[in-house]
Amino acid sequence: MASTLPQLQRFFYSHYFLGGLRQATGVIIPALFLSFFFQQYGMAMVAAIGAACVAVIDQPGSPRRYSFNNMIGAVLLGTLTTAVTGLSTTHPILLWFVIPTLCFIFSMFTVYGRQGGLMGFACLFIMTLTMRQPLETHEVLIHTLSSFGGGVFYFAFSAFIHRVFWHREERQALSVALFSTADYIEARSRLYDVNHDLEESYRQLMRTQSAMTDTQQAARNTVLRELPTGQSRSDQQRYTALNIFIDMVALLDTLVATQTDYATLQRTLATSDVLIFARDALRKLANNTRQIALDVARHKPVTERSSVKAEIRAIEYELELYRQNGFAQGNAEVYTLLVQVLRRLRNAARIVERMTEHTHARRASSLVDTRLNKTLGRFLTHNELRLGMITSNLRLDSPSFRYAVRVTIAAIIALAIDHGLTLLLQMSGRDPGFTIHGYWIILTTIIVLKPGYALTRQRNLLRLLGTFIGCLLALIILNLNPHIDIYFFILVVACVLGYSMLQLNFMASATFNTLCILLAFNLTAPASTFLIGERLVDTVIGSLVALGCSYILPWWEYNFMGSLAKAARTANHRFYRTGLLYADLNRTLLSIENQTVNSSVTKDLDVTTLTQQVHEADVNWRLARKNAYIALGNLTSAFYRMMAEPTRCQKNVPEVNHLLIQNHLLASQISAAVPLLAQLPEIPTGIQQSLDAIDALLEDRNAPIPVSIETEGDLAALAYPIRQMSRAAQLIHQEMQVFEKPQSGPQAPQPQPA
Repeated sequence: MASTLPQLQRFFYSHYFLGGLRQATGVIIPALFLSFFFQQYGMAMVAAIGAACVAVIDQPGSPRRYSFNNMIGAVLLGTLTTAVTGLSTTHPILLWFVIPTLCFIFSMFTVYGRQGGLMGFACLFIMTLTMRQPLETHEVLIHTLSSFGGGVFYFAFSAFIHRVFWHREERQALSVALFSTADYIEARSRLYDVNHDLEESYRQLMRTQSAMTDTQQAARNTVLRELPTGQSRSDQQRYTALNIFIDMVALLDTLVATQTDYATLQRTLATSDVLIFARDALRKLANNTRQIALDVARHKPVTERSSVKAEIRAIEYELELYRQNGFAQGNAEVYTLLVQVLRRLRNAARIVERMTEHTHARRASSLVDTRLNKTLGRFLTHNELRLGMITSNLRLDSPSFRYAVRVTIAAIIALAIDHGLTLLLQMSGRDPGFTIHGYWIILTTIIVLKPGYALTRQRNLLRLLGTFIGCLLALIILNLNPHIDIYFFILVVACVLGYSMLQLNFMASATFNTLCILLAFNLTAPASTFLIGERLVDTVIGSLVALGCSYILPWWEYNFMGSLAKAARTANHRFYRTGLLYADLNRTLLSIENQTVNSSVTKDLDVTTLTQQVHEADVNWRLARKNAYIALGNLTSAFYRMMAEPTRCQKNVPEVNHLLIQNHLLASQISAAVPLLAQLPEIPTGIQQSLDAIDALLEDRNAPIPVSIETEGDLAALAYPIRQMSRAAQLIHQEMQVFEKPQSGPQAPQPQPA
């Protein structure tokens, strides 16, 4: 268990904290400027809301180019939303039409993925805060211009900060990915520990791999956006970051290819020290990777590390004893597995050592893998924005459409509650001591309601707990009546932490955001502590509305399982085929270089062209591998979200669980087998038959697996991954049959490729 201090260092040196600091500063500055220099407190609040709308888009880890485009869109759409909502606030009937319409339109933005969802939420956020009080026609223009000015200021401020600190942002995004990679290495070490349940360790490994895939893709989108040009003074820093990133991916590939039969190892070697040495080596590598991650964020060379030479030499010694005692002959397959583990550990240790050396390199001028020099841009994620993506999803079997309907209905219910309770209070003629605010209820519903039921329920509870704690802290602070400087300091700290914790801990973010908002309201318009009670009551009502509406046209995760499982199989199949193509081309190139083909054939072959083809095939294989990891991560995340839903909505759980495991095994063994196949002079008959059968099974065609394959000499190292791939392909083919059966309810659409 990591100590508290490294965890705090990990947070404060991460892009989450820097991003939260940037967001909070960009929101607070326009409010302070208008308040202190012009005493325009109302306008200051509106400008801060406009800035906060744009800050929603400026999330830590987002690529700069996409963030800038999206922030410009948020400024324009947010200004339009402010004007439309402001004009309708004095016309109750019009408000009943405008609010549900905007809720539906902006909720449909989820069809564009995460960035689209953030854009929609930003517009809904500014809509709810604009409707908090009626605006006369002449006030709408001032209100809109103030909001526009706040948004433009935040955009300019963020662009300036990005420009000045973009190297730091790259390092921090890379640091977060390295920390996730270290967590993955730690999870792999548990597979060698006989004291841990193997199935639970494997589930934890897949969860960790899913999270690591997301952080590595975020680092990829950040680091690869600005490649060295050879004409900039900052190229050295760019090369250093790129080299660390390339080696981080190489480390992951090495570890994934180490996938072996852990059940057999634990059963056969339960009392042996060799598994303990492998576990300890991985833990040391994880700690070394964490140290690299921390020092990359601090822009310092790594000075502290642990050596794994002792563990590697101990494994070598144990293997020598096994060879002398006849274990290598009696249990040849297990012995081969151990040899492969040893080789991969050596390779992983070399890569980690090389990453350490990169942190010392102050004059890096080339990539550690020069073959990737002109192809790195192909590994970026490209977002597609088309109006047709919204119109084509205006159907009942679309999750985005159902989500938009739920948000719209929740907004109508919130307006009805506000209107009904206001009438009741007016008719009673009594002052209950608090007020129901329809806008706050709507804000709570759009924050809590998510396309998936499990995430909605989780956020509901966390939002309630965070709001309660935030209200309690605000009550304590207001009763202490601190000096204005201390008061303002607490407000700023709460604002920074509220933004910083949004992607890490939603309850903590809700706590600090509630505290910040309550202090800000009390600072601009001092009132009694009943304000705290009002916010708590409004949040409870909004949470209940969101929870109730989550059952309206729900889209359960099991509807996604078929399409996600097919996407994972398809991605693995593409990974497999591109790997075989690379192996075939590389084998041909080696044959020419070794002059093992007929001279007349050699004359007809352009070695230079063939070398380029091998390089292109290698890059395509790497791209396919990245997409396979992403597809597997999508399936893993959806499966565990399904397990958080009601039991009656959890369908095909054993089959999906098996598909998760077998797709993971298949991807791992493809990574292990392809480099070995690429070095063979020719493919033996039995192995070729197995490869053909695997291809057929992944195409959803029946195919017999050869009973035996060649295992002589160097082929022994290839036997295990081929057998594992064959078995995994068979099981995937069998388990996928459950999704060919007619399913009740709407079918999930095919997910967009990553």
